[in-house]
Amino acid sequence: MLIRVPCAKCGKEVDRSRGRINEANKFGWKTYCSLQCQNAAKNLQIETKCYRDGCNVRVRRRRDQFRRFGVVFCSMRCAALVNNKKYPREHGVTKVCAHCSKLFKSREKYCSRECKDRASVIPREVLLGKINDFFSREGRVPFKNEIGYYHAVRSRFGTWNEAIIAAGFEPNPVMFANRHIAKDGHQCDSLAEKIIDDWMFARKIEHRRRVYYPCNHGLSADFMIGDYWIEFFGLFGEHKRYDQLRKLKLRIAKTYKLKLLEIYPHDLFPKNNLAQILSSCIT
Repeated sequence: MLIRVPCAKCGKEVDRSRGRINEANKFGWKTYCSLQCQNAAKNLQIETKCYRDGCNVRVRRRRDQFRRFGVVFCSMRCAALVNNKKYPREHGVTKVCAHCSKLFKSREKYCSRECKDRASVIPREVLLGKINDFFSREGRVPFKNEIGYYHAVRSRFGTWNEAIIAAGFEPNPVMFANRHIAKDGHQCDSLAEKIIDDWMFARKIEHRRRVYYPCNHGLSADFMIGDYWIEFFGLFGEHKRYDQLRKLKLRIAKTYKLKLLEIYPHDLFPKNNLAQILSSCIT
């Protein structure tokens, strides 16, 4: 026995057996009168006219694309014509090139890449002046990572030490080697330790050198301010044995509940952060 049911697309009634109707209801299938209606129902595209005025081309787009942008174009040309008129490009204001003084329109500082490259060249005199200014301020020759123009120095002088010599100074010794005498007479195991000692001396901070830990390991701290033990781990991560001794010192400090402050090379170079690290023991 055939039963008439409407097409899910066009509404036209078609004959279907009860078995097919029950099967469709069971699986949630829809009934269509023809293959054309079935394809049209599954088509997710919509047909509309190009958004540009004067263009009557009909285009098909997915519904999600239409919902996302609200408008559709038949080609990139139509899209460009509409968008360029709707969102005009801002023309750069007239500027004077910082290098050649030529007038140009742009958002850039220089009129060309050539002028930018030439303006980026730092003269030798400026680099030597930076080294002399640092020496006048700190009383010592700067390390290469304490000056922000290391690559420029390399390109002008070849090496960092050659620049130091050209400035009239002797190159620095190895940062964490050789012994040095601090301004207060303390013997320091490295130039970095001398920098720390001189920093304390310049601020009249009373401190002691090589204070032994309260144990029988024969280990000593680099500095001591009041009841604060201060260690400079200059070779941390460089030598396995050095890292083992560092762990031992940290374990001793934890066992005896010592106030231990740790200083590393990045705390000194390129920016000196001793005031922040030692703030708890100098206030």
